[in-house]
Amino acid sequence: MRVLWPTKVAEEDFTVKRRRHTPEQIVRKLWEVDRLLGEGQTVVEATKQVEISEQTYHRWRNQYGGMKADDARRLRELARENARLKRLVADKGLELDALREVAKGNW
Repeated sequence: MRVLWPTKVAEEDFTVKRRRHTPEQIVRKLWEVDRLLGEGQTVVEATKQVEISEQTYHRWRNQYGGMKADDARRLRELARENARLKRLVADKGLELDALREVAKGNW
């Protein structure tokens, strides 16, 4: 089977790299985009300059809008702690179910 590759690839397709950002970096980039927007740039130009996609900007704006770096870090810590507590509650629920089965004598 023969695979046909495009002969010319647009440079714009590879300008934004995928990477993980810390909450502090996200808040910093949001502030930078807001500053650039205040200077008269468009959203597309500003997001390209801080190396994020327009979609990412809007998603981050909804999630982190108006936060400071400390608030974002605390939110992340609380989410991690919440996940740990949910696992603990689920484990306790399984233990209770097992004890109920043993107490019934279904062995």
